[in-house]
Amino acid sequence: MANGQKEKGLRRLRLVPSRMDSSRGLGPQMAEPMTPLDVKVEANRCLNCFDAPCTVACPTSIDIPRFIRRIAAGDLAGSARTIMEANPMGASCARVCPTDELCEGACVYAPDNSPIRIGQLQQHATDWLIADGRLLFKPGPATGKRVAIVGGGPAGLSAARDLAVLGHAVTIFERDELAGGLNTYGIVPFRLPIDVAVWEAEQVRRLGVDIRTGVTVGTGVAPAALRADFDAVVIACGMGVVPKLGIPGEDAAGVWDALDFIRKAKLEGAIPGLGDTVAVIGGGNTAIDGATASKRLGVSSVTMFYRRGPDRMTAYNFEIEFAKTEAVEFRYNVLPKRIITSGGRVAGLELIRTDPAGTAKPLAGTEYTVPADTVILAIGQSRFTALLDAFGVVHEHGVAVVDTGMRTNVPGVYVAGDAMFRAGAGDAMVVEAAQRGKTAATSIDVWLREGAR
Repeated sequence: MANGQKEKGLRRLRLVPSRMDSSRGLGPQMAEPMTPLDVKVEANRCLNCFDAPCTVACPTSIDIPRFIRRIAAGDLAGSARTIMEANPMGASCARVCPTDELCEGACVYAPDNSPIRIGQLQQHATDWLIADGRLLFKPGPATGKRVAIVGGGPAGLSAARDLAVLGHAVTIFERDELAGGLNTYGIVPFRLPIDVAVWEAEQVRRLGVDIRTGVTVGTGVAPAALRADFDAVVIACGMGVVPKLGIPGEDAAGVWDALDFIRKAKLEGAIPGLGDTVAVIGGGNTAIDGATASKRLGVSSVTMFYRRGPDRMTAYNFEIEFAKTEAVEFRYNVLPKRIITSGGRVAGLELIRTDPAGTAKPLAGTEYTVPADTVILAIGQSRFTALLDAFGVVHEHGVAVVDTGMRTNVPGVYVAGDAMFRAGAGDAMVVEAAQRGKTAATSIDVWLREGAR
């Protein structure tokens, strides 16, 4: 399919408020949108704090009191502009951000367990914008400079939006058929409908950004060609596939990479042959998504197995609580030792208990087996080390080394998003990826205007 045809396919998707998107077989959203009365009451609860702690807690520094104040005044266009100006992924973040740990957790009402429902108010404003169809921003006066972005996920799209508004010509190279990255393909639709992710990508394209889908940098396009043809490059490729466990049986039918599983469920709304029992290996948000998607696809028994205790799980608290309401079960301090197969298919799972102190060290003689028809692996993601090497970027086991401006050791080459995410040094959140993309755009703009070329 030609690139132009793919872009037409992007535009043909039904761009409507997410509450209407329940057509993919996975049921309604995690939370219903607020009623007009709820919106009015909640918006008028805001105290419009000076030096608002909610804004300080937001990685993209959205002026939260301002956008809420505009909702209260009935100015939804102004509210949406305040949100999207600060965060090009504002519609997605309204749905997937761990607000209880960020803005709502910092709200002055939080100690009374009644913080302003900031996430839902943000969703209300961005839902209005999606339905309205207007383009809030316009490209700036052309600078004559060209920037290539490798990857059309949250970081790449955020960098592209800001660079286009600053007047630079931007081309995104995206390997998938649609832009949006994990927002489009890797987050279950009852958390983030595909329409919302596609709409955000469309806003960027409408600024004149050339989004070339179905193009893989490193095979379809040479990194050296990008360095020669563009004034700057942003590597925003995210992370790769879920790695293998290295245990017997994991090549059997019925063993899934969690991201492949979620992609298929999200795009097709059904996955045949899951059986009655699904085992999910991992303790992060992707593992939760695999588990909850399985339940909504009709699997009667879904259990998550995690090698350490519940306090060490990386999934957001609200995600864990949601999974429990969906009847997902949890087993802690266990490691998979073998996937039991029969006739080339998954038939069960052999596990071994681990040290309850949290070291994840297996305890000899504690093996046991559980039935399983499907096993979903969600133990992290691999890194695009070969791509970083091809650009000459210094990295540590696939984690790009950057400064505070997202600059690498190679002049004119920047890295943003999960490609520079380091465990223990932050959170792999959509909002963090968006901020890293914005930071890269600011650094590039300064560099180019100072006469880098």
